[in-house]
Amino acid sequence: MSMPFYVSPEQLMKDRADFARKGIGRGRSVVVVQYADGIVFVGENASRALHKVSEIYDRIAFAAVGRYNEFENLRIAGVRLADMRGYAYDRRDVTGRGLANAYAQTLGTIFSSGGEKPYEVEIFVAEVGEVVEDDQIYRLTYDGQIVDEHGFAVMGGSADTVTGHLKEHYTADMSLRDAVRAAVEGLEHSESSPRVVSPEDLEVAVLDRSRSQQRKFKRISAELLVSILGDRRPSPAAEDGAGDQADGSTDSAAPQPEDADASPPIAPPVAPPVAPGPPTPHQPTDPASPPDDPGGPHPPVDPGDPLS
Repeated sequence: MSMPFYVSPEQLMKDRADFARKGIGRGRSVVVVQYADGIVFVGENASRALHKVSEIYDRIAFAAVGRYNEFENLRIAGVRLADMRGYAYDRRDVTGRGLANAYAQTLGTIFSSGGEKPYEVEIFVAEVGEVVEDDQIYRLTYDGQIVDEHGFAVMGGSADTVTGHLKEHYTADMSLRDAVRAAVEGLEHSESSPRVVSPEDLEVAVLDRSRSQQRKFKRISAELLVSILGDRRPSPAAEDGAGDQADGSTDSAAPQPEDADASPPIAPPVAPPVAPGPPTPHQPTDPASPPDDPGGPHPPVDPGDPLS
């Protein structure tokens, strides 16, 4: 009878963690940013039907990166848990902290179990409060760890690069427009060379505390997103025009073809009309004329002049 192959628990957990991290790193980043009136989620997602950001309950939203089927199962489980708790007790008993704890237990159990592979997901659970100080953002990793974030947070893809960009540009009490722009610019710098992310490739949603409805979750439409991001980049035509002006050629500085103070251009010598008579021979220009001779027209030659 052959002996089973032995793997230490430390090596087993390390291999499972590396497996999950590689799967998460292949996806695009998702950014969550606190602004003056709530929390905004920005992620790269070209699909209009498969969402990375979704609503869980009145004031709670969910965002994820990784394998879609796995974090979609987590989202559905969170919605069912929130609905049951709100129905059985009170809507105020549904909190982001409670959902984050439930997710942490689920992810931790799956990661430590040897019967199935770990989930290749990272998720955000965010709850908007009545004031900025009551906002809550929880980040949960593949192994069930839970972190309380403040200000902004990034997960998936080149998270370190995007986080470094946001550290330089994030300020407290930002407007929604500034928060979205900072997040998108961070996503554009997530690779080795800066790129341009089209509004059609973005998924943006907010938890807006200023909404009068009980449900604070709202998706940002593509039209509104274009109005937010459209004027941050000059159009190609405007760039060409700016380059022409930068060459140093302006209409006001260019020499004018007609100048009142300048001498008129020298016309070729033309003999003036004379009275009918014998033809007048052509008089060539005197080669001994000084260099500053303007070379203008000469008077007609008189045949009877002894000096001619």
